[in-house]
Amino acid sequence: QVQLVESGGGLVQAGGSLRLSCAVSGNIFRLSAMSWYRQAPGKQRELVAAITTDGSTNYLDSVNGRFTITRDNAKNTLYLQMNTLQPEDTAVYYCNAYGRLPGLTIRTFDYWGQGTQVTVSS
Repeated sequence: QVQLVESGGGLVQAGGSLRLSCAVSGNIFRLSAMSWYRQAPGKQRELVAAITTDGSTNYLDSVNGRFTITRDNAKNTLYLQMNTLQPEDTAVYYCNAYGRLPGLTIRTFDYWGQGTQVTVSS
C-alpha cells in the first residue's frame, strides 16, 4: 500500500527556515516524479517545486533561490529546504508522487500526502 507522510512543518518567524520531509512507502519512489504543492486559505493549490526521477528540478518563481527540493532514493524520502521564509509562504504543504508503473500496459499513479502546516509570522 502506498503512503506519503509529510513532516517538518511548524511555526517560524519571517526570515527563518524549515525543512519538510515526505516519506514514501510502497515501492514507487524510484519511479516517481516528486513534487511539493501548497494551499493557502482561500487560494488554489499551487505547485511549489518538482524533481524528476533523474534529479531535474523546477520551482515556482516566488520561491526560486529560497527553496531547494531534493530526493534521497536510498531512504525513499523527499525534502524541501525552505529558507528566508515569508508570511506569504504560509500554507498547508503537500507531497505528491506521480509516475508510471513498469510493464507494457500504461498504468500511471498519482498519490498525495495528508499535508503539513507551515505558518510564518511577521
